[in-house]
Amino acid sequence: MWPNSDETQTLLKAAREGDSSAVNGLLERHRDALCRMVSFRLDRGIAARLDASDVVQDTLIEAHRRLEDYLRSPDMPFHLWLRHIARDRLIDAHRRHRGAERRSVDREEAIDRGAAFGSCSSIQLLGQLAAAGLTPASLAIRAELEHRFAEAVDHMDEDDREIILLRHFEQLSNQEAAQVLGVSDAAASMRYLRAVRRLRERLGDADRDGSAP
Repeated sequence: MWPNSDETQTLLKAAREGDSSAVNGLLERHRDALCRMVSFRLDRGIAARLDASDVVQDTLIEAHRRLEDYLRSPDMPFHLWLRHIARDRLIDAHRRHRGAERRSVDREEAIDRGAAFGSCSSIQLLGQLAAAGLTPASLAIRAELEHRFAEAVDHMDEDDREIILLRHFEQLSNQEAAQVLGVSDAAASMRYLRAVRRLRERLGDADRDGSAP
């Protein structure tokens, strides 16, 4: 999901040397990934009022303001630094909208989590269908799998949901997920394994419910 790290390092080097076009390119090449990350985490109650692109724009403005500090002392990979800013902006947005207009916001139409998964990443836990030459039936099956997966994730415990999103939606490594969560690599790995087990159980329950007479 995140842009190629080698190209990012090249742009970071140029930005340190004062290349303003490298700064702009560095931020813009992460815009789509940030938008996907924010879109899936956007609260259902405010999704119809707040566009993910607005949160991303605020993120990029803040990142531009703080970039010199990051370049002097990068304490994490650039994409993790950006998503940390985006997460803070998203929390702020939720607080503003939820606090000021809770009743009216709660009546807004929910976003389609299945569509968010389908447009943003492949779903490794469910397997992958070939992208080329899919029949209408195959497309329908894939859409149903994506919808079921998204629904299952959406109803998971917050800790389980977050590690699944980090590993499968954002495609972060276990080490990167541990850094985001502020835990050890071993703790992140254990949390992931437990979350996958509970997700499989949830999907299995959905299968049994759907096949019941």
